[in-house]
Amino acid sequence: MRRTYIAGNWKMNKTATEGVELANELKAAVAGCNAKVLVAPPFTTIPAVKEVLAGSNILVGAQNMSDNESGAHTGEISPAMLKDLGVDVVILGHSERRAIYGENDAFINRKVKLALSYGFEVILCIGETLEERESGKAEAVCLTQLVGGLEGVAKEDMANIVIAYEPVWAIGTGKTATPEDADSIHAFIRKEVEKLFDKQAADDVIIQYGGSVKPDNVKDLMAKENIDGALVGGASLKSELFVPIVTFDK
Repeated sequence: MRRTYIAGNWKMNKTATEGVELANELKAAVAGCNAKVLVAPPFTTIPAVKEVLAGSNILVGAQNMSDNESGAHTGEISPAMLKDLGVDVVILGHSERRAIYGENDAFINRKVKLALSYGFEVILCIGETLEERESGKAEAVCLTQLVGGLEGVAKEDMANIVIAYEPVWAIGTGKTATPEDADSIHAFIRKEVEKLFDKQAADDVIIQYGGSVKPDNVKDLMAKENIDGALVGGASLKSELFVPIVTFDK
């Protein structure tokens, strides 16, 4: 039975002081909830948030990671640095990293394998643009990103892989894929995971939906067979929005 997994990606928001305030609000409000919960603050905010959430049911993740372990890579953050901070999860391949910073599947795949070698759980993001969806390429784009991101990943490592389907056209736009459209892509992804590995891996893999998830649409999304959770952006920055998403089943 797959456990619902709700993750909050704070993106480039929240100073350490602001992050502590939000973490304190969340810590009390989601204690005892049924879902697995994660927040991913900016790098500079991670230590303060990690301290607040120590001993709670909220995991702390990172929004990105270098594909190198150390060396002359100005501005990059290594897996060892994240490990030292107590980070549990790394988000890789987010559409903003792909579109704005030019990260391709091979580059993301190097990060995925490096993160797994350090024992991180990886949330691998995939998803199509509006143009790609309207031209009937949504499944093909998702397949390319899925296969590319998981190249060389062993079946046993899939226990530490979460897939986040994020239609790019729905991120931060207020538009959301209908629950039916989202579930259809999730089912497609699950079928492709079975082809890459086996049915057990496909049955077990958690597939989150990301793209303007809000308190008023989360229940309909989570009711779908193949949607196992959410990767939440803007709504994760306010406890009054994120808490109802996390506790949607109460």
